[in-house]
Amino acid sequence: MNKYIYDESNGLWYELQRDYYIPCLTLPAEKENKPIGLWGQRHKRYLQEHKRAFYATLLTSGKLNAYLADVDKQAEERFERIVEQMKQAQGITERLKAKNALEWVGQMNNIRACAMEIVEREIIFA
Repeated sequence: MNKYIYDESNGLWYELQRDYYIPCLTLPAEKENKPIGLWGQRHKRYLQEHKRAFYATLLTSGKLNAYLADVDKQAEERFERIVEQMKQAQGITERLKAKNALEWVGQMNNIRACAMEIVEREIIFA
């Protein structure tokens, strides 16, 4: 028995594994390898757990990395915009930072936590 055979009817190569021929399938290479940050990783985990069909479609089409990089970029921009808007709305300035650093850190941590929840609800888990 040959180790590899080619089936002209479907254009696939098959490899002999014990007594069975298994198709030699590979995922398509992605065009760009963009880095994926925190938000993209969280969205990937969400897709793997809750949107398996969509995740599999992106993975097999070779578009997963580009999609996750785009989601990461959108989420990061939205997060920064929300933090700036909340800082202005609550009057948190560099003057407060110089005057009372501990209070400034506490308020900024609160703002960042609220912004993270908003971004997760609007982009990551949508």
